[in-house]
Amino acid sequence: MGDLFLVRHGETEWSRSGRHTGWTDVPLTEQGREEARRLVPLIRSHLIGAAFVSPLQRARETAELIGIHDARVDADLREWDYGGYEGVTTVEIQRTRPDWFLFTDGVAPGPPQHPGETPEQVGERADRMLAKADAALAGTEGGVVLIAHGHFLRVLTARRLGLPPRHGALFQLATGALGRLGSEHGRPVVAAWNIRPPA
Repeated sequence: MGDLFLVRHGETEWSRSGRHTGWTDVPLTEQGREEARRLVPLIRSHLIGAAFVSPLQRARETAELIGIHDARVDADLREWDYGGYEGVTTVEIQRTRPDWFLFTDGVAPGPPQHPGETPEQVGERADRMLAKADAALAGTEGGVVLIAHGHFLRVLTARRLGLPPRHGALFQLATGALGRLGSEHGRPVVAAWNIRPPA
């Protein structure tokens, strides 16, 4: 089993302010672009056989900035659909739901085009993405890079390790950070996590 390299896109105005940014297509800030550029040496130090990227511009721009120009765009890599909580901060949500926690409670319903997802639905998308990544790993000598979004990649990590989607809460992942999922004795492991090169 080859390695999966998980890249969270760089900073956006919404990520900086703590607003839940699901399917709203916001661009990177200049700081976010710099975060992505700092990852280039880490990515280049590994043999990469395939790459997938979320269709949202903040992920696609991050892919370009880290030197991956041939990533396959895959809708399963989109961020969690936050439904009625799109653009809202956790602090604002907890004013009316003091004990609310995304990874166990999910989100409030949104409009028909973005109704929101439960943790289990995000986990199902992660499972589909892992199956595609595994197929790519089987056909290449290098690792596979997934460039996507914080909450989604956290759920994907939990699923890779055989954990329920809610356990994505255990894997904090900063903007412009890299994680590596590998294997030991045939079992999936976290080989490196939340790496942010210094400025």
